[in-house]
Amino acid sequence: MIKYLTGSCLAITTFFAACNNAASSSSSAGNDSAAINRMFANYWEDRMKLYPLEATSNGDNRYNDILQNDISVAFINQAKSFYSRYADSINSFKRDNLSSNDRISYDIFKREMAMQLEAFNFHDELTPFNQFWGLHLTIGQLGSGEGNQPFKTVKDYDNFLGRIHGFSTWADTAIENMKRGMAQGYVLPRSLVVKIIPQLRSFVTADAKTNLLFGPVDKIPAEFSAPDKERLTAAYTKAIDNEVIPTFKKLTEFVEKTYLPQSRNSSGVDSIPNGTAKYQYLIRQWTTTNNQPNDIYETGLKEVARISAEMEKIKTAVGFTGDLKAFFHYILTDPKFNIYNTPEEVLAGFRAIQAKEEPFLKKLFNHFPSTKFEIRRTEAFREASASAEYNQATADGSRPGIFYTPIPNAKKFNYTGMETLFAHEAIPGHHYQISLQQENKSLPRFRRFSWYGAYGEGWALYTESLGSELGLYTDPFQKMGNLGDEMHRAIRLVVDVALHTKGWSREKAIAYMMANEQIDEAGATAEIERYMAIPGQALSYKTGALKIRELRARYEKQLGAKFSIAAFHDEILKDGCMPLDVLEQKMDAWAAAQK
Repeated sequence: MIKYLTGSCLAITTFFAACNNAASSSSSAGNDSAAINRMFANYWEDRMKLYPLEATSNGDNRYNDILQNDISVAFINQAKSFYSRYADSINSFKRDNLSSNDRISYDIFKREMAMQLEAFNFHDELTPFNQFWGLHLTIGQLGSGEGNQPFKTVKDYDNFLGRIHGFSTWADTAIENMKRGMAQGYVLPRSLVVKIIPQLRSFVTADAKTNLLFGPVDKIPAEFSAPDKERLTAAYTKAIDNEVIPTFKKLTEFVEKTYLPQSRNSSGVDSIPNGTAKYQYLIRQWTTTNNQPNDIYETGLKEVARISAEMEKIKTAVGFTGDLKAFFHYILTDPKFNIYNTPEEVLAGFRAIQAKEEPFLKKLFNHFPSTKFEIRRTEAFREASASAEYNQATADGSRPGIFYTPIPNAKKFNYTGMETLFAHEAIPGHHYQISLQQENKSLPRFRRFSWYGAYGEGWALYTESLGSELGLYTDPFQKMGNLGDEMHRAIRLVVDVALHTKGWSREKAIAYMMANEQIDEAGATAEIERYMAIPGQALSYKTGALKIRELRARYEKQLGAKFSIAAFHDEILKDGCMPLDVLEQKMDAWAAAQK
């Protein structure tokens, strides 16, 4: 996650005293509600100061010049103190004195403080980046001018110079932390380190003007004064030449010459110190459940078998006579599935899917986001290693929600997975869920901008299953694409657990994936290495989708004719992201009210 800096300790102490007094008194539920919501508001203000990159992502531009050194000892101690204080504060309130919505907030907040404090046991600062996540990538997204860092005013341009200066300090700390990690056994797998090196090297350019971070200078607004244009151009040129390029050169040389030789051959997190406990923690973090690894693994095996049977039906229906592996190869390689010639044609294909869904959405939802939405090609600097993704809008509407899709070669873009991909990443998946959450101003801000993978990714995967209700999957190969995506998430339950608890090698996991889904070796390798880099994250999708589907089936049976699919979806979404046990409790209360 993205984080930094604290507010006034005096203000916090005074506030906590007020909250503690309010919570310990025999105040009414209304007074308790007011007090706890003041605490939530204060938490959010302090959090934005602590984590200014997160503030920028949320459209709060007050700290756009600050880049936190979030892997330093000083920051880690500061963050521990922050979470400890708020853990004490939430524990001072009596849950029974709160309204139903405040109880949801209480449950989420209490869990979050405990999880954040527990995370410090696992020393993520010793492996500060990987090929999938890290500030070495975030700085490029921010500084390219295409991300959530604004470049509209002179102050905006000056702000990002502050973050460039902060990056050099962060990088020096990263190198020292990685040296400590090497000494203590906290190192990344070698196959991941190899992927990081070209990412770092891409910022080591011949001069400033060819660097990604010079992009905003090329787009300086025409209305800026001539002196400002000249000053900013000179400042960016100097910062990139004297800070960005040398810093990335230093990082590249360290990772390639010092870190890579000391990286590990093992694939699973269980091979680092305290790795088994860390994986159990990551399961709780990502799935918001107490599910045990082997139970997740067995669920995955069952789902793989079920979806394979559905794939066999499609294969038979289209008259293909080979086995499933041959069918996968056919869909991956036959030119009939590559129907585009240019990136713009691919983007137009996604826009056509959006139009196709439009008439059906009103049957499935009563409430729709007002947040604007765009479909864009992934930026060139990260396109080669990126997956399709959704970037959330700012709450103030200054930046739309964006569905990004990488198109490195339009002529090799396979159309068969486009409908299920759009439903998941865009509409009604992430765009509906995140936008409706951010637009709900009745929620405390820590809930408006929260994220739980099991809920958010679970919802997005669940929406893939709505394809026939959305007018999609009329083409059997698009349905095969849908089954392929569902299979992909089921396989994750198997391989993620196997990598991190059962001693599976990277190569064994890649082979299992290729044997059971429509994916080539390069794609399977990238996926397996993602699970190696972010243990447990891939479990969240299927875990959440199975829970939402379970709840829908339960209420359809309980309510019969009184069940409304649109009302069900509205209720799932209206209160935003939350742990699955909190969601189930809330939804059971909703269903009881429908009776």
